[in-house]
Amino acid sequence: MSVAHNLRHALNAVDKWLSRWDQTVEPSPQGSRARYDEIVAFLRTLDMPSDARNYLEIHMNRIGVTLCMVPPPAATSRVLELGAYMQMTPALGCVLGYQEVRGAYFGEPGRVDHKSIQAGGKEVFTCEVDHFNCEKHRFPYEDGRFDCVLACEIFEHMLLDPMHMLFEIHRVLADNGAVVLTTPNVASYTAVARALEQSGNPQLYSMYPYPHGEFRDTEIPHVREYTPNELTQSLEAAGFAVEHLFTERVDEYNSHLWVEPFLERFGYPAALRGEQMYCLARKRSGAAQTRYPGFLYEGC
Repeated sequence: MSVAHNLRHALNAVDKWLSRWDQTVEPSPQGSRARYDEIVAFLRTLDMPSDARNYLEIHMNRIGVTLCMVPPPAATSRVLELGAYMQMTPALGCVLGYQEVRGAYFGEPGRVDHKSIQAGGKEVFTCEVDHFNCEKHRFPYEDGRFDCVLACEIFEHMLLDPMHMLFEIHRVLADNGAVVLTTPNVASYTAVARALEQSGNPQLYSMYPYPHGEFRDTEIPHVREYTPNELTQSLEAAGFAVEHLFTERVDEYNSHLWVEPFLERFGYPAALRGEQMYCLARKRSGAAQTRYPGFLYEGC
């Protein structure tokens, strides 16, 4: 049996919830079932419109796992969430204990929105959300301001310069600060199946948004999905050391039922083949950086 196969069975024996994780390293210490349940229970108390509630429930597992990866507050007790939809954001303060939570969203620099969240009609959380383009503008924060930055489900939307975002995250993190990044996996079982069957695009999400409505410049489709190796290379080029990288299968896809044994039969790696990637990386002060890594930018 392969290492990946044995690892999955070991995790299943420990906890059914962890059975879908396919990892290169051990789980994050914060990734316990108790913490996951606490986060989910809190999120379900929040007041929100029905469409936001539906989105939250559909993506609850991903959101819960992501928040479990967030390290505890350290030197600054500040955390920044890029692409903040105010679903994960309240848990950063109310459950994970950060003293200052900042959000960011795509828009013209200088705009700052004050956001508040209620539970049972009572305000339980407030924060400021700054607007800027994270692959173009300098983030409006001083060097080393945050212990942690979350960049969840946005790396795949970068149009022109994804490394700008990673370099800016590195700049605004304190020494040994963490970036938590999630993104689809273009090397997943589903991607392999779609390519071999010619049944769809290997990118998990390749559709253009809102074909029957007015396109808004904030609605950027998936431009480029990454393999686990490419994600690692990108983070290392920006001066990070990857601490945890794992993938998780998404329930609605079942390509692994035939792709996994196919890959193993012909000697291809079966590890890190889940549709969803999760990564925690640490800032390495003084590490060599490559602004335009050759695998990502043409002509470099």
